[in-house]
Amino acid sequence: MPNCRQITPFLHVPDLKKALEWFKLIGFAPRFQQSNYAYVEREGVGVRIVESTQEDGKPFEPHRGFAYYVDCNDVDAIVRECLPRLKAAGVKTIGPVDQAYNQREFIIEAPDGDMFVFGQAIVRR
Repeated sequence: MPNCRQITPFLHVPDLKKALEWFKLIGFAPRFQQSNYAYVEREGVGVRIVESTQEDGKPFEPHRGFAYYVDCNDVDAIVRECLPRLKAAGVKTIGPVDQAYNQREFIIEAPDGDMFVFGQAIVRR
């Protein structure tokens, strides 16, 4: 079975409420939501949205407003495979880390300065 299943857009927005209203207009419904994060879905197609701005309204580093999010079954397998090469190339990484929104993530700075993230769902009991 393949480890990577799909790529999901991850949008960084200044106002989560307005973004959710917009996605509702095009038929997306929240499947998970907390104060600054939501996962919306329509017919099995999802988008991750995070409200993230600095005091001046600009997105937090390292991203400039967009992240590429690859849903996978085993983040740690990706880390074991890729981290040595990324370190050797001097690429910035974060994680793997278990997030409050029930995802285990390995975050990589993409060449354009945005983020490339491998993530898997965490099943909480």
